[in-house]
Amino acid sequence: MLEIRWHGRGGQGVVSSAQILAEAAFYEGFKGVTAAPSFGAERRGAPITASTRLSPKPVRVFSQIENPDIVIVLDETLLTSEDATAGLKSGGWLVVNTPKKPSQIRSGDSFSIATADANSVAKEVTLVVSGAALVNTAMLGAFVRVTGIISLESIREAIAKKFSPAEAQKNFEAARLTYERIILG
Repeated sequence: MLEIRWHGRGGQGVVSSAQILAEAAFYEGFKGVTAAPSFGAERRGAPITASTRLSPKPVRVFSQIENPDIVIVLDETLLTSEDATAGLKSGGWLVVNTPKKPSQIRSGDSFSIATADANSVAKEVTLVVSGAALVNTAMLGAFVRVTGIISLESIREAIAKKFSPAEAQKNFEAARLTYERIILG
């Protein structure tokens, strides 16, 4: 089973990303897929997490993910204000939305780091609301590139079910561009 923990802020689409990924994995033939938010009464901008579990067999675990294989961070500031890497497995991946190179994030860890400037990509494809870049679907492209277990086509299908045709096109373009531009450490 592959366990993914998403970190972001309220309003960034963290929960939507977890759900879209689970749906895309189902299209790929995964029998066990779950997506769950983890937040209380936080408001827009407050730190939140979501989780996605992907398995070839039915998933019977619904607790919060404490030891993820992959951590995806939509807001780089959460690396210092929250312990986003807590429990990240040795050999796992930390995937961060940032213009920095992986070596500029941190070093000496037992996991790999990938960085993607999803903010720039979102602005490029005009995924912006009230001046804020919507980076959640861009980071799905980062996940696809890091793992290789789900195709961009399945991400496209899952995005198409969530958004209007025009919005789906922009969201998929963000995922595709991030897939192409991510820097693997």
